[in-house]
Amino acid sequence: MTDKKVVLLCGSPRQDGNTRQVLDECASVIRASGVEAEVIPLGSMQVRSCIACMKCRELGRCVLDDGLDEVIEQVRGAEGLIVGAPVYFGTARADMMAALQRIGMVSKGNGNFLSWKVGGPIAVARRGGQTSSLQEMLMFFLSNDMIVPGSLYWNMLFGGNQGDVWKDEEGILGIRRFAENVAELVKRI
Repeated sequence: MTDKKVVLLCGSPRQDGNTRQVLDECASVIRASGVEAEVIPLGSMQVRSCIACMKCRELGRCVLDDGLDEVIEQVRGAEGLIVGAPVYFGTARADMMAALQRIGMVSKGNGNFLSWKVGGPIAVARRGGQTSSLQEMLMFFLSNDMIVPGSLYWNMLFGGNQGDVWKDEEGILGIRRFAENVAELVKRI
């Protein structure tokens, strides 16, 4: 095991929902590649939206006291970041987007610590909306000077009921490859 780490943020409110199962699988693949991986659930937190106070530029942290600063410190210390969100009404779950926006604000105000980190988004939905959700989350990675590796296809999976994502064999193969690629790039950088 290297001293390199990938943080995986889970945007699902369900402790063992499809999104969490997918991120746990990614973490297993990353660990098997010799890189540390930790899944952090956002669903039990009450993540607030950025209030654009810009205090993070002075303080090096966010002033909102909802536990996200601890997550931001985990991300700051990692070489990789993968985010997974369920799709609600065609978009990534709102608390995931709020978390990403605040992480990005703190990074931009503190030496762009996200720059050159490796990772990307994963979207999980029952029927549709994954593509727009991936695009929404991908903007965070690209606008923060991060490296997003490819895969076999888009990082999206279909699954409504708990465990249904395992029926999406192509999706599972794709996220496994994505996790392998993240781990490999993290080791090389």
